[in-house]
Amino acid sequence: MGQKDITEKVLEDYNDVFADIINGLLFDGVQEIKPEALENTTIHTQYKAEDGKVHELERDIAKYWKEEKVELAICGIENQSKVEKNMPFRIVGYDGAAYRSQLQQERKKMLPVVTIVLYFGTDRHWNSRKKIKELMEIPRCLDTYVNDYQMHVFEVAWLTEEQISHFHSDFKVVANFFVQKRKNKDYIPDDPTEIRHVDEVLKLLQVMTGDRRYEEIFRKKKEGVHSMCDVAERLEQMGIAKGIEIGRNEGRTEGKIEGKIEGKIEGKIEGKIEGKIEGKILVYRNLCREGFDEKEARRLTELPEDVMPEDVSLEQ
Repeated sequence: MGQKDITEKVLEDYNDVFADIINGLLFDGVQEIKPEALENTTIHTQYKAEDGKVHELERDIAKYWKEEKVELAICGIENQSKVEKNMPFRIVGYDGAAYRSQLQQERKKMLPVVTIVLYFGTDRHWNSRKKIKELMEIPRCLDTYVNDYQMHVFEVAWLTEEQISHFHSDFKVVANFFVQKRKNKDYIPDDPTEIRHVDEVLKLLQVMTGDRRYEEIFRKKKEGVHSMCDVAERLEQMGIAKGIEIGRNEGRTEGKIEGKIEGKIEGKIEGKIEGKIEGKILVYRNLCREGFDEKEARRLTELPEDVMPEDVSLEQ
């Protein structure tokens, strides 16, 4: 099982998030399904194939929807970070297995099965077919007799503001993040919405973006994180620390190189001094680019007042 699937399932398995996703996408925000009306059902289905072997299907998340102890339906969510051509056939398999399981239980009343696909890609729309008949070459004489099956894909990163307003759980934060990330790859989180499941949201962002800073926030700095604004503050602090470290390392390197070129003791001493100053200048410029004013940047880097960074070239 991929790390992305595990992470998505951890967040979506909460009843408040699962119900919110279904209500927001299928019912335009109308609270048809209450979190307390959901009950976990097995995501593993076993069946014996023609080869005589027992096979197993595992879907991402599935829950019973009940009202007053009366089962109404089985709802499932499948997550995709990339476009998968044969996804419609997978959905047919999942739904068919759910119906087969009900038959094996000898239920008096068969429950409808509804499965939706959440697509988290940000670089392109879902550009593959959504019906099984569109993925086959069917002889014209058989077309009428081949049953079609359509899957329902929701592109999270292309949801509208109105659609996002239908959510009330942490999924609203997640959906807004991917929409903004699609529009601006350098997007810094600025959503003030309070996060209920902080750990799971941070894990999801780390895995889906590949940015390990979210993992570091989760492991070390999550105390006091209540919204994406707090996350942005942690990212800024981590960026300042990294900028200072890079500046110091580059300053030491340049000082050593220049000292060797001079080939004299005086040159080595001068190189170390200049390297230290140039390292501070590098950090100063990095901080200014990040939005700090010149006075604050000079204070943080302890740059002497008589040194004017714009008059110093750092080219090797």
